[in-house]
Amino acid sequence: IGTRAALGAGEIVITEAGFGSDLGAEKFFNVVSRIGDLNPEVAVIVCTARALKRHGGVDPKLVSEENVLALEAGFPNLDAHIDNVQQHQVFPVVAVNRFPSDTDEEISSIISYCEGRKIHVAEVDPYGAGGAGCLDLGDAVSSALSARNSTLQFLYKTEDSVTEKIETVARKVYGAEKVVYLPQAQLALRRVERLGMGNLPICIAKTQYSLSDDPNLLGRPVSHEFSVREIRPSAGAGFLVVISGKIVTMPGLPREPAATKFTL
Repeated sequence: IGTRAALGAGEIVITEAGFGSDLGAEKFFNVVSRIGDLNPEVAVIVCTARALKRHGGVDPKLVSEENVLALEAGFPNLDAHIDNVQQHQVFPVVAVNRFPSDTDEEISSIISYCEGRKIHVAEVDPYGAGGAGCLDLGDAVSSALSARNSTLQFLYKTEDSVTEKIETVARKVYGAEKVVYLPQAQLALRRVERLGMGNLPICIAKTQYSLSDDPNLLGRPVSHEFSVREIRPSAGAGFLVVISGKIVTMPGLPREPAATKFTL
């Protein structure tokens, strides 16, 4: 409702759909856009040198140190996010978010890589330069909007079976080879079909640390096994929540919330 209201008031509407092409973008494309009859034209993929170094095998405590080789080893992860956007027929723009510890060589390496793939890319530095540090990204998005001429492509049809929908996302977005349904999920599948909810889109909840359901699988995992632990109908919202792995669906808190440090 908020997006449609904004579309009625502005020429360009920008929405923060959530993190990751495998989480936020996939749901915005296949759930939100389907239900809201939206046609997103461009998706901005926020990329950092720190994240690429982590996916290139660097210890999280050392991502502030320059390491171009590790950064380049993490490019397959960036490729996956670009490919996930493109398979929905949405135009990707990569925003390279600069941290104070990033070096010019690291930033240049990311930009050169994207340009080599003919992907629109821009460095952004809102932390260090404020709004002025984001102007190049605005130009890149504007250019992408001018070039874009396709219609959003859903990955699955709502009339597909629930298992077909889950396996389509797991295979095409997560790179999985096989989907395994745990006993509780198998019971939920039968219940969902019995209640006539099998034609709803799916909202998969999994770890944000990996494209797979295993937080330890970095980079671009392929041919892995994706497990479905539980399926919860969100009948009012109009979708099925598919839960994979050991995660907490709410609230979205860090491992150690700030509230634990409060004192009287």
